This record gives sequence, C-alpha cells and structure tokens, in this order.
Amino acid sequence: MAKKPETYVDLDGRRLNLTLLDGAELQLISIMQKRARTRPDWNDFDNFWFAKVAAFYDNRGLSRTQAMRTVVYQIAQDLSARLALASGFARESDYRDGLRKIIRTRFQSRREFCAATGLSEDMMSHVLAGRKHLALDTLAQALQRIGYELRLVPFRTTSPRRKSRPQKVG
Repeated sequence: MAKKPETYVDLDGRRLNLTLLDGAELQLISIMQKRARTRPDWNDFDNFWFAKVAAFYDNRGLSRTQAMRTVVYQIAQDLSARLALASGFARESDYRDGLRKIIRTRFQSRREFCAATGLSEDMMSHVLAGRKHLALDTLAQALQRIGYELRLVPFRTTSPRRKSRPQKVG
C-alpha cells in the first residue's frame, strides 16, 4: 500500500499540510482530483467543487468564511486554477505581475513608480502590456532603488508547462 502524501504543493509552490485532515476530508480531495483529471469544462468543475465543499462544511457547521480557510477549499481552488491554465482561460504569473503588485501597493501611480525606479513610463507601459521585457540588469537596478531584489527559484514540479498532474491524495 502506498504511503499517503503529507503535503499538497499548489501552483505557487506552497505546501499545504494534509496530516491534520480527517478521512472524509481526504476522500473529498480525492473525489475532486479524480474529477479534475477528466479535464472537465472549467465552469462545470467550479460549480462541482464549490457545491461539494460548501455542502461538506455546511454539514460540519462551518460558515462559508471558515470553509474558505480550509486546506480542502484551497486545494479545490488550486485544481480549478490548473484547469483554467490547461484550457487557456488563465496564464501563469510572471515578473510583470510582481511589478503590478508593487505599483498597486507601494505607489500612488505608475508614474510615481517610474520616478522612483528610474524606468521610463513608456517602457513600463510596453512591459506591463507584454510587448517588451526589461533586461535583467535594468530590472535588478530599478528594483534595488525601491528596496527589492531579484531571486532565482527552481521550477515548480507542479507547473502545467511540465504536463504534471495534480498530486493524488489518499
């Protein structure tokens, strides 16, 4: 008999602890994974998993807010995201998404961000629209000016680009 996995690694590389889940929760995850492997329509899958997870935790007396914080809910969302990527309805994030987040959370405007980093507004417009890329040294220098640095990380083994399937639980 195969040993049950102790973690589930999502698309962002986060490890979700499965050891604290009971048998019914692990079974629900297994049902959702089996359904996801059939490559259903993304909307159909979302309707399926949300109804299953909601009913499951309603029966346990959890509010929707509490249910949304569970590992089961997070795995269901991850399975949905994998289907969205595989069907072309979504794309994996890249450095531009990180730049957008920095602009949105730390600066009043893109213009303010550009002034702080020394990048031209025209270039940022092209980069954020996906028409151009920044050279690594240019990006590193710009980020350093605002207190950030570039990091290289290994590929996630769960990336859809590498055609791996979601981890099986149970």
